[in-house]
Amino acid sequence: MRNLVIFIWKHNFFFLFLIIETICMYLVVQNNYYQRAKFINSSNAVSASVLQTSAAIEEYFYLKSENENLAKENAELRSQLLASQFVSSNKYDSIYKPALRQKYIYTEAKVVNNSTSRRNNFLTLNKGTSNGIKENMAVITSTGVVGQVQEVSENFCTVMSLLHSKTTISAKIKKDGSYGPLIWNGEGFDYATLNDIPTHVKLAAGDSIVTSPYSLTFPENIMIGTVESFQREAGKYFYTVKVKLSTDFKKLTHVYVVTNIFRDEQNALEEKTIKENKD
Repeated sequence: MRNLVIFIWKHNFFFLFLIIETICMYLVVQNNYYQRAKFINSSNAVSASVLQTSAAIEEYFYLKSENENLAKENAELRSQLLASQFVSSNKYDSIYKPALRQKYIYTEAKVVNNSTSRRNNFLTLNKGTSNGIKENMAVITSTGVVGQVQEVSENFCTVMSLLHSKTTISAKIKKDGSYGPLIWNGEGFDYATLNDIPTHVKLAAGDSIVTSPYSLTFPENIMIGTVESFQREAGKYFYTVKVKLSTDFKKLTHVYVVTNIFRDEQNALEEKTIKENKD
């Protein structure tokens, strides 16, 4: 307190000047219509700017909860899309249209851990068995494929990223349906390789690569990436296609875990068929 008093006393002329200046400005504004109007307008502009900035800051701090709510809503909407339905050919509704049954269910999840610089990369999500998550479920984002669930605990699960040496996805050229296995060869987090595309296919840079219908894990036509370049190996009749991935694995925050309701049934039938036809 003593130092404050000394400081004020030392600069008393400056503080006196400020007080007198303030009084003068007040008198000028109060006794002159033009100056009063200008002051009020300026005050309103400053107040509006302060309120706008305050609202923007408040909105920023609510972005996290808003994003989570939007992710949940998007998951529900994706589950209701026609692409998530299974057409039952032996059941019809009252106007003779094929009855639809749910095939895919989407569950939103948040990425709580992620790697992109290893040979075998994984993600960790904040959803587990308590949320209906099981092994081998597909994981996607709004921009494309992410990976496949590998291990599950009660409240968390790990995902084998598309950026993993053992990941293989059945992919196709969207414009004509030619398909082949897509793998990651370790060339950075934004490229993968699509193999076994016949050389008669007319490829072009920028062609869309999506998931094929021959997967038990991923729904059809989920975006994977675009053709960056392609080449034919000597003595082979297939292209090796370099694919620019549509998902930015460095920016993953919210994803969707996809449940294929008919996966177990189809898998069991196919395994039984393979077993019965072994030589």
